[in-house]
Amino acid sequence: MSAAGGATLTPPPPGEPGDAEPPSAPGAPADDDPRPRSARLPVNLETAPGPDDAFNTADWVTRRAGEAPFRRAIVTPGARGKDGRRTYEQVTFAQLERMIDRRAHALTRLGVQRGERVVLLVPFGVEFVALVYALFKVGAVLVLIDPGMGARAMVRCLEQVSPAGLVAVPKAHAALALLGRGLLRGLRHRVRVGRGLWPGGASLERALAGTPDAPFPCVPTRAGDEAAVLFTSGSTGPAKGVVYEHGVFDAQVRHLSRVYGIAPGEVDLPALPAFALFSVALGCTVVLPDMDFARPSRLDPARFVEAIQDHGVTYAFGSPAVWGPVADHCVARSIRLSSLRRVFMAGAPVPPRLHEALLARVLSAGADTHTPYGATEALPVATISGRELAATFGEARAGVGTCVGRPVPGVDVRVIRITDEPIAAWSDDLLVAPGEVGEVVVRGDVVTRRYDALPEATARAKIPDGERVWHRMGDVGFLDPDGRLWFCGRKGHRVEAEGGRLLSALEAVFDEHPRVRRCALVGVGQPPAQRPVLVVEPLPGHFPRGRAAREAFTRELLVLGGANPRTASIKDVLFRRALPVDVRHNAKIRREVLAAWAASRV
Repeated sequence: MSAAGGATLTPPPPGEPGDAEPPSAPGAPADDDPRPRSARLPVNLETAPGPDDAFNTADWVTRRAGEAPFRRAIVTPGARGKDGRRTYEQVTFAQLERMIDRRAHALTRLGVQRGERVVLLVPFGVEFVALVYALFKVGAVLVLIDPGMGARAMVRCLEQVSPAGLVAVPKAHAALALLGRGLLRGLRHRVRVGRGLWPGGASLERALAGTPDAPFPCVPTRAGDEAAVLFTSGSTGPAKGVVYEHGVFDAQVRHLSRVYGIAPGEVDLPALPAFALFSVALGCTVVLPDMDFARPSRLDPARFVEAIQDHGVTYAFGSPAVWGPVADHCVARSIRLSSLRRVFMAGAPVPPRLHEALLARVLSAGADTHTPYGATEALPVATISGRELAATFGEARAGVGTCVGRPVPGVDVRVIRITDEPIAAWSDDLLVAPGEVGEVVVRGDVVTRRYDALPEATARAKIPDGERVWHRMGDVGFLDPDGRLWFCGRKGHRVEAEGGRLLSALEAVFDEHPRVRRCALVGVGQPPAQRPVLVVEPLPGHFPRGRAAREAFTRELLVLGGANPRTASIKDVLFRRALPVDVRHNAKIRREVLAAWAASRV
């Protein structure tokens, strides 16, 4: 069968059951399931579960497989034919549900039990998605960590969570054997996924060979039970494990559906693996982009655009490091992505010119860009569309901040006085005056309650409020008269100078220079007498060579800054060919690294 654009679709991977007949009751529990019949029914799309209600995140996939068994769940890019056309492999929702069930049976045979923490280190793809939901089904607590942070940092994170199991490709087993031998000795389950030279651990493939093709009786977890430990990227400090409950995942799926109107049957192209897991739960087709997910900034925009056009992608998620090259590629070739209804951009502040390029020259008239605001600890918090955002671009370019929109329904957003100290309990006395810049805090059903095994970090980031908690986002901003939240920078990146506090939002003033790609404002010295320094990454081909060129470029930037009272105090400028960025989005500037570098050069 062929997809839009003539791309060829091939059958699912060998060894998985076909799709000749959909299962009569995908994922149905066995007759000896102790839960009452009402608790065994697929997830209720209309009513969110309470903390004590029976719910498992894997229920979403079971529900979708029952609704539309033949709908494509995941599409994977394959090789090119002799005519140059891309081929694709597809897995339907019925096939995906059966893959999940078989892996849940296999993991149970290998000894994985409810409540055990299991680290998953498998490349993003069909196998990854199936194993994530299989671990949910068996009641294990999934542990996910970004491999881009490096092996040593990974080992430190994994030692923190004390996992009982490791499900990983041979390369990951080998790396951890070299660097984390103490960690491996404490594991009760070591499962090897795929082929490789590393001989250790039980083979998932062998376990699957003896596994029946039968529904797996989903472990009767509750919405308040732990589902996963997801590590932050570590872009603004040591990576921390965020404890997720099944109910938080459920709330996130519901918010994405209601806020953005994403409906079953739509097609997603996610440049961030986590978004694919949401899309499967939403009943949408996930087309896996041909890219290195550990290095999104190296994406080939032509391949990304090809996938959109081949499959009629209706929404796609990526950081500015992804959408910048895609927009440039399309504008240079007069390409309109007519199927796209929503472009999601997050992971770092999105420059106004990127919204403008996408809306004016890439998307169709009825489409829009969106910038969901949130963090690993709370997502989504607020949102705004590019067409509404356009009216705020003047203020953004003047260094006021970036409008990130109104809070999503059910999420409370407040702004409190800035402090680096823990806050023992919530009080309205913490609030700043309307419109005043302060620290952003949020509360709601998408807000996680704690970090794993880090009570001090939890105390610094959470404010108890009865049975609920406020999460301190680590950002500074303000609420405008329309109730919209404005982001002005990270709290830890503020510069406390003798002339007053300077925030990262001021960088937008200098970003308007036609030869500047991006820049970062850092402080040298100790507060409250820090010296503000602007570190600039010029556009390719515009790096100043020689003293005269640097001085001329610097004068132009200082003229820009001097014309704005907010930035007039910035007098020092340094240039770097590339600013250091985070490993997850390749978009968040690592200002703490730049501050140390700048201190040695000013």
